[in-house]
Amino acid sequence: MLTHWYATLKATEREDAINPEDNITDPLKKADVFDADQRKRSAGKAVCPVCWRHCVIKDGERGFCGARSAKEGTVFPANYGQVTSLALDPIEKKPFAFFKQGTMILSVGSYGCNMRCPFCQNHEIARGDDTSIRIVRMSPEALVEKALATRVYDNIGIAFTYNEPLIGYEFVRDTARLALQRGLETAVVTNGQIEEAPLLELLPLITAWNIDLKAFSEEGYRKLGGRLHATQRTIERAAATAHVEVTTLVVPGLSDDEGDIRREAEWIASIDRSIPLHLSRYFPRFHFDEPATPIATLKKLKAIAQESLDHVLIGNV
Repeated sequence: MLTHWYATLKATEREDAINPEDNITDPLKKADVFDADQRKRSAGKAVCPVCWRHCVIKDGERGFCGARSAKEGTVFPANYGQVTSLALDPIEKKPFAFFKQGTMILSVGSYGCNMRCPFCQNHEIARGDDTSIRIVRMSPEALVEKALATRVYDNIGIAFTYNEPLIGYEFVRDTARLALQRGLETAVVTNGQIEEAPLLELLPLITAWNIDLKAFSEEGYRKLGGRLHATQRTIERAAATAHVEVTTLVVPGLSDDEGDIRREAEWIASIDRSIPLHLSRYFPRFHFDEPATPIATLKKLKAIAQESLDHVLIGNV
C-alpha cells in the first residue's frame, strides 16, 4: 500500500548524503563551479544546488539521488558520461504524440533519481549506481556521433530518459549543445524536480520535453519523495521555450481522483490548452502491488481532462 511506502520513505529519507562506497576519481566526471549563493562550504561538505533537497554532501559521499558527489567542497555529477541504457526508439514511445511523429530517437540513460516511486519501472537504474550496474562511458562528442550515425534509421536526435536525467544536467547540457550544433533534436523525459538555475541553463538547448506530473497534490508528491511545485515550475518554464507534453501515470489511490485530474487539466490549460496530456495505465511492479488501473477509470479521467485540454491520450494499454 502507498501509505506503508510513505511511512518507510519518511523513516529512511535524508536530505543529506548517502555513501555507496564509491570511487570518485574518474577524470571524465565533470564539476561546475557554482556561485557562492548556490553552494555553501563547511568542513569538507558542499550543498548540491540541483534540486529542492539541497543535499549536504561530504567529500567522497553521494547525495540522495545517488548520482552527485563532492570533492574538495565542490559538488559534481558522479554519473557524468556513464551510460546504462542506449536504444533507438520510436518517438511515440517517450511518449511524444505531437512532436516529429513517425520518427526515431536515440534514447540514453544513466543512473540515479531524486524521487522514490514505489512502482518505478526502471528501478534497477533509478536506484542503482556505478558499483551495482554495468555502465559504458561515453563523452558528449561520442554520443552525438552515435546519434548522427543512426540518421540512416530515421533518427532525429537524442532523448535523455530512463533514469532521471536532470540530476546529471551537466551531461545533458554539454551533449545537447553539441547536438544542436549538428542539427539534431534534443528531448528530455523528466520528473521535473530541478531548481531554476540549472533549468535555465537547459531551456535554450532542449527542443522537446515530456514531463511527469505524478499527482496533483503536495501530499501525493510527498508520498513519492517529491514536490509538486517543482514540477509545475519546470512545466511552466519549458512550455515557454519548447514543445512540451505531460504524462500522468494513473495509480490507484494516488493519481486517479477525478477532482485532482480536473484541477490538473485546468492548470495545464492555464498555460496552454494545446499541451498534450498522456494518461498512462499503471501496472503492478517493484514495491507496489495494487491491481492495474481499470480501463474504465482511464476513459472517465480522459473525458474529464478533455473539458479543459485539446489533446488527452490514454497510454500503456
